Amino acid sequence: MPLSANFWASMSIEIGVDIGGTFTDVVCRQPGRPAQILKLPTTRDDPGQAVLAAVRSLDKMGVLQGGQVSRFVHGTTVATNAVLERQGARVGLLTTEGFRDVLEIGRQFRQALYEVCLHPETPGFLAPRAFRGEVTERIDAKGQVVTPLDEAALLRAADDLVARGVQAIAIVFLFSFLNPVHEHRAAALLRQRHSGIAISISSEVDPAFREYERTAVTAFDAYIKPVVDGYLNRLQNGLTQAGVAAPLQIMQSRGGLAGAAVARERPVRLFLSGPAAGVMGACAVGARDGMDDLISIDIGGTTCDIALIEQGAPTIRTEGTIDGYPVRVSMIDINPIGAGGGSIAWLDGAGGLRVGPRSAGSEPGPACYGRGGDAATVTDASLLLGYLDPGYFAAGSVALHKDLARAAIGNGVAKPLGLTEAEAALGIHRVLNSQMAEGIRAVTVRRGHDPRGFALVALGGAGPLHAIALAEELGIRRILVPPHPGVLSAQGLLDARVEHEVTMAFGHALAALSPTDLVQAYQGIDDQARALIAREGLEPGSCTVGHYADVCFVGQSHYLGVPVDLTGPDPINAVYQAFLETHDRINGHRFEAPAKIVNLRTVHRAPGAKAGEHWEPPASGDKIEKTRRAVHLPGHDFAMDVAVLDRAAMTPGQTVIGPAIIEQADATTLLTGGWSALVAPSLTLILDQIIDRNIDRNIAPGMVEHDPH
Repeated sequence: MPLSANFWASMSIEIGVDIGGTFTDVVCRQPGRPAQILKLPTTRDDPGQAVLAAVRSLDKMGVLQGGQVSRFVHGTTVATNAVLERQGARVGLLTTEGFRDVLEIGRQFRQALYEVCLHPETPGFLAPRAFRGEVTERIDAKGQVVTPLDEAALLRAADDLVARGVQAIAIVFLFSFLNPVHEHRAAALLRQRHSGIAISISSEVDPAFREYERTAVTAFDAYIKPVVDGYLNRLQNGLTQAGVAAPLQIMQSRGGLAGAAVARERPVRLFLSGPAAGVMGACAVGARDGMDDLISIDIGGTTCDIALIEQGAPTIRTEGTIDGYPVRVSMIDINPIGAGGGSIAWLDGAGGLRVGPRSAGSEPGPACYGRGGDAATVTDASLLLGYLDPGYFAAGSVALHKDLARAAIGNGVAKPLGLTEAEAALGIHRVLNSQMAEGIRAVTVRRGHDPRGFALVALGGAGPLHAIALAEELGIRRILVPPHPGVLSAQGLLDARVEHEVTMAFGHALAALSPTDLVQAYQGIDDQARALIAREGLEPGSCTVGHYADVCFVGQSHYLGVPVDLTGPDPINAVYQAFLETHDRINGHRFEAPAKIVNLRTVHRAPGAKAGEHWEPPASGDKIEKTRRAVHLPGHDFAMDVAVLDRAAMTPGQTVIGPAIIEQADATTLLTGGWSALVAPSLTLILDQIIDRNIDRNIAPGMVEHDPH
């Protein structure tokens, strides 16, 4: 007996919202019902307005009526944009006497050694010298107090900074990662005296050695804290007014979720919030289809984010960069490049065709949007080549104008190069695809991985449009196109788990370390992680726990992260052997020499949804072919008449032979000749080169065969 509409309406509702440079993507799901998806233009001035507009749209559609929103998960670019646009708070920095200029001195290596004109490569803008003060206090290299904290001097320095107009203060005292007593006392005094000032202390933000890196990340945390706090406060108030009572969860840089309250306290962990969600979505897609080794490529309107996934999990780095500056925060290893649908095509001084990194964004957007943009973009090229339906772009929410695209490409690219408009558009695609293929090589070939052993997961609004061209250039022979690729980052938010990481400095030689000492050290940070999990309203005992250590040879400056198994018979030797194996894999050699642990790290992960738990009902099975359209394909001198298929009508077991165009509300898949697309039981499109599968050669391109198995 079918269940009533009232039953489904009473079920819990989960909403994931990811903000991109061009569109804000929304996924709303309930058990047993097809996911509702939305794409709205991003509101650049206040991204939260697009989030609230999405909630209002879902309410008008009747999706929220009678139901209860149990989860509201958000991926935000607010932290990143605050740095890129230099819109953060005015920061004051308090350091140990004599260390005022660490932030500006930095390290002695440079990104480009042979530049004629040198530019600062340290983030001095976070706290210019006039906003940096010194405090009399000293902790030694063993964590012992040498000089007590001069509280009067501290307050005088803070008063001076506040008088200069600072909105946040970063406190970075020498060796506070070994003994934080002075930083904790300083923070307590400042919060009591200047309650309206945001405070960040290094012993909480980054309790590890290396003074410059610790100072930089603490200053970044202070720089974005008032911005993130204000944004999340406005968003929470708006959601409450809209009737959404679910707690707000935020995606962190390492791919785990945190409640808004915890995220406000540690905003520096939100730098890759949006891109991380896409990678977690790709992991979930691979798990549902039984594939663990993947390359995710998220092509949106502004950027292309590339990540490697091995054995079902992404690579996690203990240090990343933001705008070229070091940020020592654990984050998914994502290679972002300035390439996307909004990337602008232009000619350099030698008359060569370039694409990006500058983007038309959402305002004014590509020329075909009709919002005043006149520069040729990748989206204009895709429209001119016939890949996009001008009346069905982003589910019809944005009308495209082919005449404007033709004029932009003709005037900006085709005429100066003496090409036809179609040739110019194909050239724009070829240049962009070459750049993205090089970005994939950066995370595979350059790190010792053969991309041919991985499947490509195409996500983002433009991912399935470029996937086959990238696969052919790299020798990849299988592509996964998720059921909703254009909003997979929003879907990934709902697939992710609550996760908290706690780190501590632990400078001990392995030879002098006992298993008991190691276990006791982990107990301290495990207790901190359990407290964070409890603040999320979850049972700490239900979490999985992962232990890790940063290890290096004695006398070595840089370390490598390795897993730690405390339950084995000889955990110390196991750490050493794991370090040697990791050193060999990354550096190409290994040798026996004394090693030491530098930092300890624990990660607690709450239970998540099982693979397949949120599969959608089968498609309708209605008429698959929508129309036929003339398209220009690579390698052909003329337009071809190609079938345009409706993905929503495709059912599991069906196979499409290329060339064909497969349309859906949030993305378009370009299936070129020599490739087939199989609809998996999970509704993922599995694209294979035809030579890899036993395809009936009598099936005409664009036609569908059904596999009864």
